[in-house]
Amino acid sequence: RDLPDYMVPSHLVVLERLPLTPNGKLDRKALPEPAPDAGVEHVPPSTATEHAVAEIWRSVLGVERVGGADNFFALGGHSLLAARVAARLRERLAVELPLRTLFEASTLAELAARIDRETADGAAEEEIGRMDALLADLEADFEALPSEVAQ
Repeated sequence: RDLPDYMVPSHLVVLERLPLTPNGKLDRKALPEPAPDAGVEHVPPSTATEHAVAEIWRSVLGVERVGGADNFFALGGHSLLAARVAARLRERLAVELPLRTLFEASTLAELAARIDRETADGAAEEEIGRMDALLADLEADFEALPSEVAQ
């Protein structure tokens, strides 16, 4: 069975033994944090969209450095912060993304590419709408011409 990308662990930490509480239960507070750069080469943001998304992630997640290969959830993101990111993307880039998109495209580069596709599709639809309106105006002008001129 395959797991969606957002459910696959991004970091593994090998321990000789799990830390336990005096009652013999797992001591979650004593578990070590994975190294922030473990296994991920830093790829600086390369496009304007990547830079904008990186700035939003740094602000929301409280991290200093975000690269194209960085995963939102590996950097400490969760569903509530994802909602905050979606709201800031809407404010800053005027793009309406479903929250699900942040789970499906969880790296900076993937999310920026999705945003670029969405804005390109939106721009194309907007242009088609303008062309339709122009065509309707031309047809109305043509209909208004006297019949002997229109032929």
